[in-house]
Amino acid sequence: MLGERPIDAILLVTDLDEAREFYGGTLQLEVIEANEKTISFRAGETRLKASLSTTGTKDEQTQASWRVDDVRAAVEWLRSRGVQPEEYDTDELKTEDGVADQGDAYVAWITDPFGNVLGVEQSKS
Repeated sequence: MLGERPIDAILLVTDLDEAREFYGGTLQLEVIEANEKTISFRAGETRLKASLSTTGTKDEQTQASWRVDDVRAAVEWLRSRGVQPEEYDTDELKTEDGVADQGDAYVAWITDPFGNVLGVEQSKS
């Protein structure tokens, strides 16, 4: 049953106006629903929800990831919107021009104004 249903990603934010500007303005996601505690944005056939929190996120792992056909084109588009991809150079993770080869996919990461880490992923298959 649930395997056939869309799922919403919910991100914690400390300022809904800033969330609307980043996701709706910078990333150009359509606002489909909003109230005093959440804003829902259309992201393909799914929704990304920004939920008001007094503390924001404390997690440094990827919270949500977009599947794209061309990760490098997505990175260039993000840069054109003023969003810089994260760069990593560790034993476990290395990026080159914002993109990491993860074996089965090419992945780039950005961080929203609230510390949520978001991925952009291109499958190799």
